[in-house]
Amino acid sequence: MRIIIIGAGIGGTSAGIALKRLGHDVVIYDQMRENRPVGAALSLWSNGVKVLNWLGLGDEVAALGGRMDHMAYLDGHTGELLTRFSLAPVTTQTGQRPYPVARADLQALLMERFGLDDIRLGRRMVSLDEQDGRVTATFADGSTDTADLLLGADGARSITRDYVTQAEPRIERTYSGYTNFNGLVPVDSAIGPADHWTTYVAEGRRAAVMPVADDRFYFWFDIPQPAGLPYDRSDGKAPLLEAFGGWAPGVQALLAAIDPAVSLNRVEIWDIDPFHTWVRGRVAILGDAAHNTAPDIGQGACSALEDAFVLGIVFATNTVSVEDTLARYERARTERAGDLVLRARRRGDETHGYDPDVTRAWYDSLRGSDGAGIIRGIVGNIEGSPVNLGAGAL
Repeated sequence: MRIIIIGAGIGGTSAGIALKRLGHDVVIYDQMRENRPVGAALSLWSNGVKVLNWLGLGDEVAALGGRMDHMAYLDGHTGELLTRFSLAPVTTQTGQRPYPVARADLQALLMERFGLDDIRLGRRMVSLDEQDGRVTATFADGSTDTADLLLGADGARSITRDYVTQAEPRIERTYSGYTNFNGLVPVDSAIGPADHWTTYVAEGRRAAVMPVADDRFYFWFDIPQPAGLPYDRSDGKAPLLEAFGGWAPGVQALLAAIDPAVSLNRVEIWDIDPFHTWVRGRVAILGDAAHNTAPDIGQGACSALEDAFVLGIVFATNTVSVEDTLARYERARTERAGDLVLRARRRGDETHGYDPDVTRAWYDSLRGSDGAGIIRGIVGNIEGSPVNLGAGAL
């Protein structure tokens, strides 16, 4: 069977690998001209890593991942330690160590494993049409391609989603209330220990680092603010110096380490209300096209990997028709993916000071905590994953 995938991100390439392993003829199109992903890094929690293990990439992903053994929260103003605890229970209960990874490294690995000869870059899809059991994609350069089915992994502004959901009100994104700055810096103990996920919190803002491969920290800052504020690349880290200039010494060390010319991204955080129409005939969506999720629980990429896992399983085990198989994929995924969107939204509401009393209560709960509640939350996001085959966590 010939399959077109639109989008060479984490979801599109992982789905492509899964379907190629079943013997299908798969080609991926993407409008990007080179591997330049949005965002410096991502959290691969145990459910996402398990999908990559299933795809035969376990050793490579472990090599890309940072050794994140502990989590710590500190007061953003004073640097006082609020809590520090081991993340070993996550591994013990889920059966897999989580890994923070540089996004470009993971995407390059997935693209290479899929097969660079079957990836067409610089090709932006502008429309699609299905007739007589065939789907045709038309691209901005006037070219077309036709296949037995098309999967849209084309992101938060998905054209494929517009096609799939055209009988419903147009699906719009919702602003999450904050802007995220992120990038990569060398590991520095003045910022935090090399094996820790370290987060400084105050005033509804966060400054955090996670270890990734090659002795680097993935860093991010969250600033609650209105959408649409002007920012130019030449502004560099000026907004960070303004928002975090009076913070603790560890944050100052992080700010000093950032070279905007090397690694600094600014992203307004939006999500999409859960919806349950992911399929129309022989066209389906996955990843951010289906469940654009705020990063507050680190499950966006993991959820896209779960999509790829389920697509692989349903196409390996169902034989009635393409339409039937895609309907089973939709039924298996929409509820869980939507739940993760809402979990991330609730977490963001709690941590970003939209209700100061709620965020203050969260800060108070961190002080002296043994981390058990945080571990429960992390594992709770993982245990319902389809990759666990119904076994959940131990």
